[in-house]
Amino acid sequence: MRQSLAMLSADDPGAAARAAALLAGGDLVAMPTETVYGLCALAASDAAVAKIFAAKGRPARNPLIVHGADVDAIRAICVLSPLAERLAQHFWPGPLTIVARRRADAAVSRLASAGGDTLAVRVPAAQPFRDVAARVGPIVAPSANRSGRVSATSAAAVAEELGGRVALIVDGGPSPIGVESTVIAMVDTPRILRPGAIAQAAIEAVIGPLTAASASASADTAASAPLASPGLLASHYAPRARLRLDVAASDVRADEGWLAFGNEASAAPAARTVRLSDARDLDEAARGLYAGLRTLDAMGVAVIAVSPIPGEGIGAAIRDRLARAAAPRPEDDM
Repeated sequence: MRQSLAMLSADDPGAAARAAALLAGGDLVAMPTETVYGLCALAASDAAVAKIFAAKGRPARNPLIVHGADVDAIRAICVLSPLAERLAQHFWPGPLTIVARRRADAAVSRLASAGGDTLAVRVPAAQPFRDVAARVGPIVAPSANRSGRVSATSAAAVAEELGGRVALIVDGGPSPIGVESTVIAMVDTPRILRPGAIAQAAIEAVIGPLTAASASASADTAASAPLASPGLLASHYAPRARLRLDVAASDVRADEGWLAFGNEASAAPAARTVRLSDARDLDEAARGLYAGLRTLDAMGVAVIAVSPIPGEGIGAAIRDRLARAAAPRPEDDM
């Protein structure tokens, strides 16, 4: 049964209490983080976590990130190695997710870790989110959109994606970063599983060089194998339109939508052009990436041409998301 949809501003004095009460009762709530909007459930509840998988149509082998109010809340559910502690002290609260061994007595549903012995954990920078987590305990929160689709960076996008599948949307305005957290495995040899808002160079400045093999990761080849981290499915973050990547302005076709980086002109009309950043600023491009894909997709174009995006800094995360968005969809193999 679909729930009636309610929306509150993150600035509303009663928003945190209302969100906490709904989560404690087993409902789903969408809340903003500094990266994207999250679809939230009480991490300790099997039934609530199962609702997330059902609402998103998410594969059971794809684990969820567990968000805590502070580092102590994370230490209560998993074991942070000395290097992981160093990362936590440097980057939390913030857009870094650490994969660590779960404690045997962790009050987190096994569904959240796809049945595995590790947990993907972080302390978000968004204060309203941490206020709610302080009231109810750890919260699982994948992006607030249907599985495989473009992540939501506004309350309106959440409503479009999930509608009455959530009991409440907390509106915090546009997401200030716009792409998901960096995920780093810290169980054995540190390795980046998913590039994100924190660049590899920033991580290396804290814990030392990462091996070349750790700079990226991909999904397990076995279709039924549990994934080590969220965000590793080959096809992910995808609009309905097909994407052509690294397309020079001169090669954009008149019948395509154009996701542009820079201020060059192309054959695509202005009405079907979304500019991520005229000044070629990668942080600005990240903030507008998902909204830009949604805007062009809503126009009904069959193909979206995407300008080349430099791979340094947060550009690595942008390129990762675009590559997954452009990958063959699961239905292509059916």
